[in-house]
This record gives sequence, structure tokens and C-alpha cells, in this order.
Amino acid sequence: MESVALVAPVTALEFAGDALLAGTGPEVVAFRLSGGGQAAAAAAAGRRSVLREASVQGLRAEPGPGPGGGAAVRVAAFGGRWLAVLALGARVWEARWAAGGRLALALGGGTVALYEWRGGGRWLRRASCGGAGALRCAALAGRTWARLALAAGTAAGTVVVWRAAEAAAPRRSLRGHRGAVLALCYAAPRGLLASASEDRSVRLWAVGELGDGDGGCCLLVCYGHGARVAAVVLRGPRPVSAGEDGACLEWDGGGGVRRARRGHRGALRALALRPAGGCLATGGDDGGVRLWRPRRAAPAALALGAPGRPRAAVLAGPRRVLALDEAGGLAAYEAAAGRWVPVLPPPAAGGARGALAAAPLPGGDEALCALAGGDGRLLLFALSRPGAAAGLRLFEGAVRGLGWAPRPGPPPGAATAAALLVSGPDGEMLWLDVAHRPGQAPRVRLMGRYLLPPCKQRWHTCAAFLPQGGLLVCGDRRGSLLLFPCSGSPERAAESAGGGADPGAEDSGSGSEPSRLLCKGALPLETPLSVLFGLHGKTGVTSVTCHGDYIYSTGRDGCYRQLRLQGQQLEVLRKHRPCKGLQWIEELRFAPDGDLLVLGFHADNFVVWSSGTGEKLHCIPCGGGHRSWSYCSSPETEAFAFIKCGDVMLYRCEAEPREQQVLLASLHGREIACVRRLGAVEVPGPAALNIFVTGSEDTTACVLALSEGSRAAVPLARLSDHISSVRALALAGPVGPGDEGFGDEGLSALLFSAGGRAQIECYRLLCSRDPASESAVACQVIHVASHRLDEHWERKKNRHKLVKMDPETRYMSLSVVPGTSTEQLPMPWKFLAAACSDGSVRVFGLLEATQKLVLVAESFHHQRCVLKVEAFLHMWAGGERRHLLCSAATDGSIAFWDITGPIADAADTLCREEGEMQLLALGAPLLTIMAHSCGVNSLHVHETPEGQYLVASGSDDGSIHLCLLEVALGRGKAMAGTCLRVLERVARPCAHAAHVTGIRVLRPDLLLSASVDQRLTLWCRGPGRLDALSTTFFHVPDLAELDCWEVAESGRELQYYCVLCGQGLEMLHGTAPPKPPPPEAHQ
Repeated sequence: MESVALVAPVTALEFAGDALLAGTGPEVVAFRLSGGGQAAAAAAAGRRSVLREASVQGLRAEPGPGPGGGAAVRVAAFGGRWLAVLALGARVWEARWAAGGRLALALGGGTVALYEWRGGGRWLRRASCGGAGALRCAALAGRTWARLALAAGTAAGTVVVWRAAEAAAPRRSLRGHRGAVLALCYAAPRGLLASASEDRSVRLWAVGELGDGDGGCCLLVCYGHGARVAAVVLRGPRPVSAGEDGACLEWDGGGGVRRARRGHRGALRALALRPAGGCLATGGDDGGVRLWRPRRAAPAALALGAPGRPRAAVLAGPRRVLALDEAGGLAAYEAAAGRWVPVLPPPAAGGARGALAAAPLPGGDEALCALAGGDGRLLLFALSRPGAAAGLRLFEGAVRGLGWAPRPGPPPGAATAAALLVSGPDGEMLWLDVAHRPGQAPRVRLMGRYLLPPCKQRWHTCAAFLPQGGLLVCGDRRGSLLLFPCSGSPERAAESAGGGADPGAEDSGSGSEPSRLLCKGALPLETPLSVLFGLHGKTGVTSVTCHGDYIYSTGRDGCYRQLRLQGQQLEVLRKHRPCKGLQWIEELRFAPDGDLLVLGFHADNFVVWSSGTGEKLHCIPCGGGHRSWSYCSSPETEAFAFIKCGDVMLYRCEAEPREQQVLLASLHGREIACVRRLGAVEVPGPAALNIFVTGSEDTTACVLALSEGSRAAVPLARLSDHISSVRALALAGPVGPGDEGFGDEGLSALLFSAGGRAQIECYRLLCSRDPASESAVACQVIHVASHRLDEHWERKKNRHKLVKMDPETRYMSLSVVPGTSTEQLPMPWKFLAAACSDGSVRVFGLLEATQKLVLVAESFHHQRCVLKVEAFLHMWAGGERRHLLCSAATDGSIAFWDITGPIADAADTLCREEGEMQLLALGAPLLTIMAHSCGVNSLHVHETPEGQYLVASGSDDGSIHLCLLEVALGRGKAMAGTCLRVLERVARPCAHAAHVTGIRVLRPDLLLSASVDQRLTLWCRGPGRLDALSTTFFHVPDLAELDCWEVAESGRELQYYCVLCGQGLEMLHGTAPPKPPPPEAHQ
């Protein structure tokens, strides 16, 4: 078999001229960099497999002119016992280019060697040093054998140094670490040596010329990592380290953290520094590679010295701050002049409970301001002419909610218009259309009246007009999302009497009584068309944004939701929690490059979070979001104003290129526990894109596209609804182009994901071709339903008399029951079987139309952890269906069930009953086989052309078991129903050297198995035996699961692919041998 795509942890990085090289598995990936450190698109990167059966642990580029100098750069790749493609007799810990283009190597056992790699390879010099102990890392210095010196980190926490020419014993030993030394970096010009250890520390040593002298003192001890430190480099006199906590830390001269860089989803394994320009590159277990450019330190927020005691602060553009004091006066701070300018004297806000909102106008520094008071008055004016104001009295009580929204449609005439939404004390919300003409007072028209649902905090917090037209969506303080009709027609608008004061008046806002809004009763009071009550909890909705065909809402519950409009109803598609610890999400902003920026609060810091790179672009300590604040972003400047310590504070940062660039996208931060192939999407190019779904120990599932051309994976969507690890996946009804129920080009399927905390999530996946996206595929995810056993227990009656569900129950395996959508079932229910760690086999029912996922049946027959389940369908000659299920446990037994009756009873009960249904029993199994002596880690059922079933299983003891079954109809009263007969059993003990975690029957005479020993074996099934045909080494350690599919049949050859997951993901392609001829009949 041949590997066609691989995603593995990044274990080595090296800058070579204008290129960045990354070692991932046995492959080296090259990225071309421009002069400023920018990297080309990942699709343009070169990729080559250089090692056979080992991962690249180090890359070393030969010093000399880069590609710009006209000479090619030679690079040595090493890992395990391999150097490039040449086998060596000992492990290679370090390599360095020596004089004459030769290689100096640090080998296992404390050996230093000079190697001539040209002409077939030969050893020139070798020397061993005794007493070094078990080595974990090494650093070499010197280009000739006489000057060649080695510093090696040992498992005992000591750094030993010796010369190759004097290798009898170490010249010096540096002690201080309390754990194994995992990485070393030596800077010859400064005589500094940096060491990183599993005791989570980084140490800086003054050693002078490596190999000379007997001393060596520790200059710096740095603690700050939360896990082992895997790599270290020296940037000048300061160390930079990368740890398994996912952080890249740059240290200062006192041992403190000068700068922390985070963005990877898992542990970091590799770190490289580019001397020219100071760029850093990091790689880790998530399979991602990121480039970090030098960036100026973030400026501190400045106190502006606001006049009076400020109550509210609003940015009217990035260079102007408005402050409303408690007395009702309004002042503006001009950043260019650095001083405050009074705008309106008190009491412009009409009392101490004033509210302020500003909307910058396009084409200049002008802004429209709205100032509301506690007495129901509203003052509207342009910031350049506050004296020409329009004053209105809207309500008898205080104005509760005030905010601007982008106005739908083109503005009338030459005026610049904006929409203002105002909420009153009785749940009434007004839509005011405000038109501004230079030199005149704003002209106001009442466009609509809306009634908010009754609740304690009855006012709106945000609103947006939908691009479809005629609809307004808003969020309220109760956390609900509301949809209102809004025609906005001029015929229905009511204009205010005396809508504007005389432009020549000196101060119409404070010198005269504002006019009342006449004809308020001429417009009807609209009620909501759709209400999603309490969608964001009781803390309120903070923003509503329209992007593409979807609506996005944010709240103080730490989540944002994606919705769509179905008819005139709001439908929630997904709930996203973008960042751990982000308790308050204020707003979403979609960047031109496709990145999604999340604005919110993490503890008492204001944070701008990048979803694309997973980093905090800005983190400003402001005291929390409960106080008044405002954020404004422009292509030139980003500004954040807030009130703290009785003053207005301003944070301004000039726009600059992003510090972080993603070269290879991250998949999962921990091991991949399960994988399923969704299908293939046709895209321009020689081959289609394969779409996979993976689940991981990092509590997320990922939909990704894997390309044979680029051999790289591109994440399409991430599912983060699980609170524990995702251990099992199942797909129901993949639909492709041309199939019934899917009209567009692409794929559609139901995805079930399950894992720890007895949690199951169900999604509808829609994947289609999208030429505009980088991956050429777009994936839409709709959350359908979820289920947790502890929540199911909480809804039970008389639960005080029952034993509570174990909250630590894990779902180990899932299987969708096929063929349940028939005329026999009155409703289109889908059924799912689950293997559980508490010893039960459970069956769930899903009705997608009502988003209902319920537990319908269970059995505790196994009395121990059930590891695998597999459901299959048997059709009788007359068309009758029997739904069969096999389950395997940790004792090596495989049980077979007929679940046709429980499924039919469950469907009938669910259709008739309104309340909770009683759990059904699966009954006794039809047959139980002791297939193995210990746990069954892999299971597969394959139907033969004769209507029989091959059941293949793999175990912890490395054995494979194959069973041929026949389904028969029992005769007589004692044997009425379905019967299973065992026709043949074949066992292959010690088929693998470790657990068999993946097995598939390709055809009745071919079997594919995969094990933790990283061997993929193709077996031929003969009469009573299994014969190995071929064995392939794959590069995914700790294999968790295997999935296979057939691609095409060329002649009599079976073309098949398989994907393996564990600590990485690998796709392989193979060709099965032709089928053997049928045996001739006996003459």
C-alpha cells in the first residue's frame, strides 16, 4: 500500500535561506518565504518523504549563501536510526555541517562521528565518551574534528560537555535541572548555552567556547511554562522556549516572561529562529506550523483627565472620544490636539440617567449623536454643530435602550441617513429614521413601533435590519432574540413636529423645551413574528450581525449563535464557544481576509480574539465589561475607550501586519480517537477532495478536506459542543449529487458524535463546492439534537427511588441502525446503537424534524465495559427486514441481538405518547461467541453475496477472529423468531505485536487489519485459515481507528483507500489481488 496523505505532529523546524522547512512524520515540508518573512500559500509548499520508518527529529541546513546567492542549500534530516535515507547503527541526536560539506553527528551512547554522506556514505572519524549516561538531546560546535565539541543533555538532568578529539571523559558537567534535559541551544559568538528540561524550566549558562575550560555558571533560571519544555533557541542573549503547554515564551534578562505567544491547539515540539529578521517558527502535536514576526509591545492605556465625573464614554471614530458626565454635560476629546472640548453643557441629558450613542458618518470625521435622559427626552445632533439639534420627548419615563443600526436601503435625496432604535419603560421600541444634511439640524421620522415581550428587564440591547428586507431582528436584556416586520415605507412614516431647531439657534437642545413626537399613534404597534426566548440566558444579547445568508448573535453567556431565516421564523443552526474563559462576548466582526474576530471580556480584560489563528490580538486590562466602554477599528488605527478610576482611559494602537501567520492549519491538540469518511466532493483538478470527520481527546470534532495533491488537510468546521473527549462517530445516510434529497453538488449526512460524560451530539452536515474558499469546499453545520444521561435522569419521575446514572459513563462506539426509514414506521425515526463503559448497550431514537433524541432501550447483558457495537440489516426473500446488532466487551465475547421488535415498539410508542416513554428491554441475545481472551478493540460485519455475514474482530492480545454466520428463521414454538448459525470460525493468534484497533473485511476472501505496532496487514481468507499477503508500515503512532472505502474497480482488481487515526492522520491507497477462481465441481 502507498501513503497518499499524512497529517502528523511537527517535530522539527529549520530556516534554510528564504525557505522554512518543517519535519512532520517522515516528510519534510518546504515553505517559500518572501523578503519580509511572509510565507506563500500552503498549496504552493513542497513536500517530500525523506525517512522510511522514522519521524524527522531534526533538520540542519548547511551554512552558506541561500537561494538568492545562486547556490542550493543542502539540508540534513535525521530521526531515530536514520539520516536522510541512509540507515545508521545508532540513534542520531544532533547533526551539524562540518568543513568540506561533511556531517558531524551526535549519536546514541555518547558517540561523536564525522560522516561522509556522498558516494554511498562512510564513517571518517568516530569517538565515544564514557560516563555520559542516557542522552536525551545534544548540541554540536566546531567545523573541524579538532575543534568539534559536544554538549549533551542527559535523563538525569545534567548537561555534559566534551571534545571529540578528547573523548575519554566529559570536560565539564552543568547541574541544576531536576528533570531530564530535553533541548539545548549553543550560541558560539556569545559563549552561551540554553537548556530546556522536563522540570518546566529553562536555564542559561555561560560556557565560553564549548569544550574549553572546566567552568560554566548558570546566569538565568526561567520558570513560566505549565508543562515540559520541548525546544529552546537563543535570540541574542535571551532564550526563547516552546513547551508542551502550547506556549512559546520569550524571556527577559531577569528570568520573567517578556512575551508569550499562543495559538497552537496542542503541545509544541519544534522551534526555529530566523536570524535575518528575527522571525520565529513553531510546530507541534496539532500538525500546524506558524510563523511569528517581531511586533512592537502593546501600548498602555492613557488617562485623558475627563472634566467632571464621567458616566459614559463613546468613540466617535478612532481619534475622538465623547464623555457624558453625571451632571448631564457632554465633552469631546480630540486625540490630534490632546485636549477636551465642551460639546453640550449640563443638563443636556435631562437627568443623571443619561444614555449616549454615536454613529460615525462616512466620508469624514462627522458623527451623529443621540443623547437620551431619564425623563424620556431625546436630543439628536451632528457633532460638528451641536447647537443645531432636534429635541423630542418620546416617553413619559426613562429611555432604557438606545442604539444605532445600519439603515436599510439607499438614503433619500442627498441626505445621509441612519436608523436609531429607542426603548421606553413599557417595552415599546421605536424606529426613528434620522437624516442629516450639512449645516442643518437632523430631520427625524418615526418609521415603526414595536412591542417587546413582557419580562423584568424589558428593553432592547441591539438590532440589525436583515438584507432580505422588511424584517428587523433585535436582542433584548432578557437574552431573547426577536424578529419584527419593518416595511420602512415613507407612506407609513410619521414625521416629528418641529423636527429640527433653527440652524441659526445658539443652543436649541438646552434653551427650549423639546417637541413631542406627534402622530405616534398613527403607526400600529407591531408584535414579534418569531421569538427565541432566553436564547442567551438571563444576562442579555449583546449584538446581532448579518453576514452572508446567516444571522449571528452574541451574549454574555460566552457563546455566539449562528441562525438562519426560514420563512419568517428564526432557526438556530449552531452554538459556538470560541475561546475558553471568554465569559462575555460583545460583538463579531468579519475581517476581509475571512477571519472572524470575537470581541469580548476575559475576566477583567477586554479581548479581541482571532478565530482563524486562535490568538488574542489585543488584551486590555479595563476592569471588566460592566462599566462603560467603546471600541472602534479602522484600517489605520484601533482604539478602545473605557472608564476606570473616575476617568476616561484611551488605548490606541496603530494598525500593523498580524504577528502570526498560519502555514499549516492545526487539526487537534491531542490524539485523534475516531475518524469517518463522509465522501468526496468534485473540485477542479485531477482528483476529488475527500471529506472526513475526526473526533479527538481535546473535546472537539473536526470536518476536514484531505487532498492527495497537496497531501495536506484543511479544516472546514470545528464542533466544540462536547464537554469531554470525543471517542466515537457515526454517519447516517450520506447523500451525494444526483441522489434523492440532495439537489446541489455536494454531500449531506447526519453525524452522531459521542464520548465522555455520557454525551451524544447530532449534526446535519452539508458540504458543497465553493470556488471562492481556500479549500474549494464549504461546509455548513446544523446542530440537530443532543442527549446526556444525567439530564435524562433529572427528568425522571420518582428519581429519588432510583440509582443515579454514573456521570463518568463513556460512549465507546456508535452504530446507526440501517434500513429503519420504511413504510412500516409511521414517522421517519432514525435509531442509533451505543456501546457504553457501564456495561450497557443502549439504543436511541432521533426525529430530525422535531430535534428530538431520546433513549428508547437498553440492556446490561455484558456486565462489563462494552467496547464495540455494529448494526446490520438482513432481508428475507419476501422483503421482510430484521435489524441485527452485535456488541463486543472487554472479556472478549461478542453478542448478537435481534432488535427489530424493540425498534418497532419504540417507534410506535414515540408516535403515540406525549410525555416520557418507558425504557424498553433488548431481551436476551440470540448468540454469544467467546472470540478472544481479552477486550475486543475492533469489529466489522460484512455481508457476502450468498446472504451470509462475516464478522471480523481484533483484540488487545494482537489476535484476529473471523466468524461466518447464517441468519435463519426458527421453526417450532420453542425456536420461533430469528436464529443465527455459526458456519465457520477462523482465529489467528498473535497476528500483530500489539492491540488490533482497526479491522475491515474488503471482500469475502480479503481482510485488512491495523495495529498499534504501526503495521497494516492484508490477509487472505482460505478454508480454515488466514494468510498474510502484505504488510505496510504507517506513520501514525498509537493507532485508534481505521476506516476503509472502495473507490473503483478496474478489471478484476479492487481499488481501495483506508484512513488511520491516532497521533496524526494518514490516508493510504492499495490494490487488492484479483479474486480467486471459483472451485471446479467434482467430476
